[in-house]
Amino acid sequence: MSESAIAVLDIDGTLVDSNCGHALAWYWALCSVGETYPVWRLHRLIGMGGDQVPTAVGGEDLERRVGERVWGWQGKEVDALLEEMAPLPDAISLLVAIKERGHRLVLASSGQQRHVDVFLDKLEARDIADGWTTSDDVGASKPAPDLLQVALKKLDAPLDAPSVMVGDSVWDVKAAKKAGMPAIAVRSGGFGDDELWKVGAIAIYDTSGDLAKALDDTPLA
Repeated sequence: MSESAIAVLDIDGTLVDSNCGHALAWYWALCSVGETYPVWRLHRLIGMGGDQVPTAVGGEDLERRVGERVWGWQGKEVDALLEEMAPLPDAISLLVAIKERGHRLVLASSGQQRHVDVFLDKLEARDIADGWTTSDDVGASKPAPDLLQVALKKLDAPLDAPSVMVGDSVWDVKAAKKAGMPAIAVRSGGFGDDELWKVGAIAIYDTSGDLAKALDDTPLA
């Protein structure tokens, strides 16, 4: 990889400890329409685009009956939890370390705009990152590669520009593979090492803070 690269970082679960909150928000949103699914099943879908969660957990019938309604309700449930969602330890240090090494940085989130705005502030990222995305930017969410491709376009970079993705879920790694990016994974999303290796992660760290300390051992050195 060239000296200067583009680092594409996921936000939820990678930089902000929000996955459990998102899973609970899905649980409550589904309960509001008379559907109950175990939280652990919902937690394993976090990182996938929210528009895909109803189908993934309950099939096309659930999506057809309540999909759009429950997705909107889930967003409202997240609103109530935003104050409690905090950056993971040393997540900001990772952003700074990437920039100090001369790389460009884009935060690639499929979250709703108002949620991404809150997280950007919590991460003090507006003056660090070169760009960011939200659910408004793409038609197909992860594990499709579209979000990562849009992230590159935000920097006016070609799709084959030297880049590395950092994420916390198998959905992130799958999307990166489809986009032709190597993917570094962090365990803060709750996925096992075997799952992350299997879908193509090139390295795994406990948290974004641990990655920041070991950055010189990665393609983002």
